[in-house]
Amino acid sequence: MKKIAVIGAGVMGRGIAYTAALHNFDVILQDINESALQNAQSQMQADLNKSIQKGFAAETDRELLERISYTTSLEEAGTNADLVIEAVLEDMALKIDVFKRLDEICPSHTILATNTSTMSPTEIGAQTKRAHQTIAMHFFNPVPRMKLVEIVRGLDTSDETYESVKQVALQLGKEVVEVNEFPGFVTSRMNCLIGNEAMNMLMEGVASAEDIDKALKLGLNHPMGPLELADLVGLDSRLRNMQYLYETLGEKYRPCPLLIKYVKAGRLGRKSGQGFYNYNK
Repeated sequence: MKKIAVIGAGVMGRGIAYTAALHNFDVILQDINESALQNAQSQMQADLNKSIQKGFAAETDRELLERISYTTSLEEAGTNADLVIEAVLEDMALKIDVFKRLDEICPSHTILATNTSTMSPTEIGAQTKRAHQTIAMHFFNPVPRMKLVEIVRGLDTSDETYESVKQVALQLGKEVVEVNEFPGFVTSRMNCLIGNEAMNMLMEGVASAEDIDKALKLGLNHPMGPLELADLVGLDSRLRNMQYLYETLGEKYRPCPLLIKYVKAGRLGRKSGQGFYNYNK
């Protein structure tokens, strides 16, 4: 594994690309939107500047970001990749379309991985001619700092594919857990339940957003409260996850009405300036 293609230049995609480059992989970052690529490039440079200022990175690491190239062409991204990591929206139809196209573009040895937090690598892989080389690599935000990667095997994922992806994750400085596919995997099933219950408590007037988050941080030792975490992830993304889990796992994952209302109002969290907290102040 020498060359990694990352599909999607949003928060997760650019985080994966940044981390891979700093660990000596050649990376090509693809997005259909040129402005998203420009934003990703400037944000990665800003992140590296902060890391250098804080002593977490060296001046010589600036050269490593030059390992990243940028393209709006899926064909250019996939043609020479050893591993492709898809990081587009949590929409099954979109993911399947991307994987079908990559299956036609990529060399026969290329492994196709999805960064989904809830969706089925089995279903995605079944739409390609390489189900045995399809897998999920669930990174966590912010990718450079979060240590875990959930590696999720689809029904037909081969042992060779799993081991290859595991070695890449270890080279990226991550810890891994192996998961046999089931909706929501390990972390998202738990996290969505906790976050959804926190939203229900806020809606019911049990406590303020600040006090709910404070209670879980200080009482249960969570590093971040569930409501501020939802704002970080994006409330639209969280709603898509909840809707998928509700469809596949049943009633206990029914999205909180307050979450639905906030998304309809355009309160999407940090990225829109307002969610459960106001970031415009």
